[in-house]
Amino acid sequence: MKKLVTISLGLVLSSTTLLAACSDKTATTSETPASTAAATQAATATPAPKKAEKPPIVNNGVIPAWDLSKNPANALARKDTMVIGLDAPEGVFSAIYGDSTYDQYVVNVIFDTLLAYKKDGTLEPKLAESYEVSPDGLTYTFKLNKNAKFSDGSPVTADDVAFTFTTLHDKSYDGPADISVDHIKGGDAYRDGKATSIEGIKVVDANTIQFSTTQVVASGLYDFGTTSIMSKAYYGKDYKQGDLSPLKNLNDKPMGSGPYILSKYSAGQEVILKANPNYFLGAPKTPNLIFKVTDDSTRMQTVQAGETDTDMITVSKDNVESLVNSGFLDINIYPTNGYGFIDINHTKPKFKDKRVIQALTYGLDRKQIVDAVFQGFADVINIPQSKQSWAYTEEGINKYEFNLDKAKQLLDEAGWKVGADGIREKDGEKFVINFVATTPNSVNPALIPVATENYKALGIKFIAEQMDFNAMQAKRKAGNFDMTFLATGLGADPDASTMFKTNGSQNQGKYTNPKVDQLLAEGLKYVDLDKRKPVYQQLYKEINDDPPFIFMYQRRDMWPINHRLQGFDLSPYKNFTWSIAKAQISQ
Repeated sequence: MKKLVTISLGLVLSSTTLLAACSDKTATTSETPASTAAATQAATATPAPKKAEKPPIVNNGVIPAWDLSKNPANALARKDTMVIGLDAPEGVFSAIYGDSTYDQYVVNVIFDTLLAYKKDGTLEPKLAESYEVSPDGLTYTFKLNKNAKFSDGSPVTADDVAFTFTTLHDKSYDGPADISVDHIKGGDAYRDGKATSIEGIKVVDANTIQFSTTQVVASGLYDFGTTSIMSKAYYGKDYKQGDLSPLKNLNDKPMGSGPYILSKYSAGQEVILKANPNYFLGAPKTPNLIFKVTDDSTRMQTVQAGETDTDMITVSKDNVESLVNSGFLDINIYPTNGYGFIDINHTKPKFKDKRVIQALTYGLDRKQIVDAVFQGFADVINIPQSKQSWAYTEEGINKYEFNLDKAKQLLDEAGWKVGADGIREKDGEKFVINFVATTPNSVNPALIPVATENYKALGIKFIAEQMDFNAMQAKRKAGNFDMTFLATGLGADPDASTMFKTNGSQNQGKYTNPKVDQLLAEGLKYVDLDKRKPVYQQLYKEINDDPPFIFMYQRRDMWPINHRLQGFDLSPYKNFTWSIAKAQISQ
């Protein structure tokens, strides 16, 4: 089920080594007492410290802070509050409905999960103190930590877990998760209204929950273990099977068992949270947390001015150099577990022939765009998988290197002929692409002019319409677009059913390919990675041949963190929210 580097906090200082010359036994003693005293003083005095030196730039790892004297006064004045920059959330702070990455950041600090990610993408206990998978791979048993509580002080019980997973099966559920891929016994019957409970969700006792599936589900442990748990008493008091509207009404009034509690949400400005005093793992080290809305035009400035303590900033040579020059930031750079892509609306007739999308990929100078934006901190990709994943492959993958002649050939073969005005047409339709562009955005200013020029050379008119992220999302969800640029995160498990399966919950472009559907299902039948890997290699070859998107890049993530804030534990598989309770201010 999918929904979309340890920080080195030690100050690196230059040290001076005093080299004292030793006298030879035959040396004369003709120095005057005064000169001898001066020499002795020079040899024993504490040397003046050398000026702090900037560390070298790396494109993977940590560039440590090197001059804390540059830390802005307004940042140092915040003794009990950390401020994290992020794009504007949509305000859907729900365990089951939060869709955007930015809503999910908020959700992750309010709600807890049964298990938590470790740096390598494997799992460890959280709300569940232990777990067990049966030898046949069909039953998952979780023992809850008896100390776990929701922020209102009520205990987290197996009933709460059962309630959460039951709502995901409700026929009225229209959120981003797809629980059907986990094949819980009786899930379909509940969804269809043929049962009032789900056979495969069993409350063994107050602290033990059990899931039974009808087949082996390779991603099951991740799906059950990393779903945010809701309070049945709070969210379920007005719930009736077939109607989740009472839960939706609480999207802006979340209550969970995580380290922080929502205090105030100002749309487009900030989300203010306070520490959960009932947090079972101990009160967060920093009492107050603010998510401050930033964007590509402001996030560099706010971090460097000390207005925010950290933010995810686009990686480029210029940005890295500027952040290093700030002196007081520990700069974390690592491969992102995700990728950027141009989404395509497959309901439009012009995109139904795979040769057209192949042509649009060949005909776009992706490397020029990626290099312009990321300046050596990103790689062009051709499959929807991170190079860090065990499932990644390049065997048999077409690289779609920029080739206008090849693109023209494919468009000709697909029946799109150049008209008298230089624009291709077919069956009386001109080939025009309406591109919905979010602004501000670091990629679109490089993408749009290149796409306009490249596609014009192919006989295609490319028109970009600028709007904010939430307006773009609304258009995309309504199917009112041709193309748009997006980036998505990946989980530790390679299953991508919600993105590529026919009618997948995040398949807004309505891509459909029966072979892809079959391979996605096949990939979930095995737990053994040696059996799964060939399936995903076949899947990526098929997606590479019949592209759902124009794949653009895998970039590096960059999180500069004010050196005063210690305790974050980041990796490609573990974002800052998983360690936020341990983050503390150290002046």
